[in-house]
Amino acid sequence: MHNAGRIMSTDLMEKLVPRLLKPVLGLLLAVLGLAVLSGCGGPAAEGEASGGDGSGGEISLVAYSTPKEAYGELIPAFNKTSEGKGVKFTQSYGASGDQARAVESGLPADIVALSLAPDVDKLIEPGIVADDWADNDTEGFVTNSVVVFAVRKGNPKNIKTWDDLIKKGVEVITPNPFTSGGAKWNLMAAYGAQIEQGKSEEEALAYLKKLLQNTPVQDKSAREALATFSGGKGDVLISYENEAITAQKADVDLDYVIPDETILIQNPAAVTKEAKSPEKAKAFLDFLKTPEAQKIYASKGYRSITPDLVDKSTYPDPEKLFKIDKFGGWDKVNDEFFDPEGGSVAKIEQDLGVSTAK
Repeated sequence: MHNAGRIMSTDLMEKLVPRLLKPVLGLLLAVLGLAVLSGCGGPAAEGEASGGDGSGGEISLVAYSTPKEAYGELIPAFNKTSEGKGVKFTQSYGASGDQARAVESGLPADIVALSLAPDVDKLIEPGIVADDWADNDTEGFVTNSVVVFAVRKGNPKNIKTWDDLIKKGVEVITPNPFTSGGAKWNLMAAYGAQIEQGKSEEEALAYLKKLLQNTPVQDKSAREALATFSGGKGDVLISYENEAITAQKADVDLDYVIPDETILIQNPAAVTKEAKSPEKAKAFLDFLKTPEAQKIYASKGYRSITPDLVDKSTYPDPEKLFKIDKFGGWDKVNDEFFDPEGGSVAKIEQDLGVSTAK
């Protein structure tokens, strides 16, 4: 079914926008997308209040950058439930690693919804999140996705496989893995794809070096990387599937390809021990796992954590889908690949003159 990757596309732009105006619109959408994000890629800050009037309590949500549109619908849906009536929300969005560090430094958070589990785990030692936060029926995850290639409309460079990304003259956009959780997913998808193809670990690392040599800019977050790509930079953006779908729905002029070998992205959320209204925060977290909420996530491009709710016509199974567990889990991966002092990816980035500061 997916011999060399599957292309998903939209024709909205063809119908609504004259051809010459498309690049301008893409850039405007990218800039506006960044403008509405609170703290995206920079110092995290509390965003605008939303939801109820506060009569049902208040919840401070601190999240990574990409699910902002989903929470824009999830919060009103929760407010319509008996548990969510009158609950007021404050929201903050930014690069996942930055958000975790901001919470550790004192940013108020009742719920953290981050890109990957280690960013939540960072909050255990300072006593912000309980050490058993993932001991539940979904292992702490609220959404799934996969790593894909976002390409220019019509895929003019015929990018379908991981090998296409290291060809001469192909510009790749992906964020900096030392600030962005999404970038870590991207690079482990690239590394794992080589292993799935029968390559050795040394060959897989050599591939990552070639890939990053083709990457002219590494933004702080996945959303900033999307803005860079939407503004006209690069031939391919390594991205979450849901981010590519969100961009399409915002009429950004792109297609996307699901490579045959890719990684299952699992995004966690947890209630903090410092929650002002712990019962309400837990009720919201429980709501995020309900079929109603999972359908809202799906409408924003996420794959449901409930297998029966995954529409295979929209979210087909990649031929070779693997998990981070393939490499020993995130604790081991962070030590071996992303430790700023001795990680293999850190060494590659330092050789290329890219910052590995967190």
